Amino acid sequence: MEAFAHPTTATAHSVNPLARVTRLVQPHLDQVEERIIQQVAAFDPAIEGYVTYAIGGRGKRLRPLVALLAGGASGEINSGHVDLAVIVELIHLATLVHDDVMDEAERRRAQPTVNARWGNSLSVLLGDCLFAHALNLSASFENSQISRAIARTAAEICSGEMIQTQRRFDLKLGVEDYLRIVKMKTGSLFSAASELGATISEAKPSVVEILKNFGMRVGTAYQIYDDCLDIAGSESATGKTLGTDLRKGKFTLPVLIFLRSASEFERERCSSLILDGKCEEMSEILKNRSANGALDESIAAGNDLISEAQRSIESLSSNSHAEGLFALGNAMREMFEQLRL
Repeated sequence: MEAFAHPTTATAHSVNPLARVTRLVQPHLDQVEERIIQQVAAFDPAIEGYVTYAIGGRGKRLRPLVALLAGGASGEINSGHVDLAVIVELIHLATLVHDDVMDEAERRRAQPTVNARWGNSLSVLLGDCLFAHALNLSASFENSQISRAIARTAAEICSGEMIQTQRRFDLKLGVEDYLRIVKMKTGSLFSAASELGATISEAKPSVVEILKNFGMRVGTAYQIYDDCLDIAGSESATGKTLGTDLRKGKFTLPVLIFLRSASEFERERCSSLILDGKCEEMSEILKNRSANGALDESIAAGNDLISEAQRSIESLSSNSHAEGLFALGNAMREMFEQLRL
């Protein structure tokens, strides 16, 4: 994996650390984009406009990227990998629509959220439609193992979201509880994208397992990044509503690390700030590195997962796509480092 082992200084400070990685599969990502747009025609004309809006804001397409790279790392990328990439992105988009409803978020990808434009009721149903359509598409795979895995993953994501919602404002939530939730609601889809990319390539079971575990670690690290971004990011740069985790009582890794090491007085004070909805004050405390290292420790935890993921694929036969998976880890590490600026 030497070709991507050490990013240059120019890359480390690039606006989009993922750009170098996405170039490896850009033609296939373009196909994914086209097929996602084509899915609108599968819906009733009365709701096509809502579907177009929900899928229109182009995001990072990280899950399709993982599916394609895993496919190429274990074989030749084919139309099945593109189909898989479309399905995992539709599932992801469905979760975003539902998340924005639960978080009462107003901005996503630099535009008003679906719920901000049309209300919660329509948004919940739209998310359901996207989920159902993704599962319907998965039934087209000849290998029924693939469609079953996608259905299991969708159920896992929803279960993780439910557990997280159940444990809102729960001061007894621990780091292990948090990691279990994150693996379910985010890690599982990355894991499925990577695992099934290898399955479609008809890779050996040992290779499928390696890529499955890689996806879980990368996906979990990405959620930790997103949770840190909710505290340390800027809305103008991210294009989405930030600070929703604290407002909604979702105790993410920086909060849990801070509360774990805080004095009894600090715990009571910060618990009161959260329960009283004084989230900006709590965010400032978490961002104050001279007072605590909760944010830095969370970034370190994410970086550790990335390193584990990279080590786990060292045994794969080296090719440009396997190197791309390694480079994805480097790009994510750069994203974490940007949170320190």
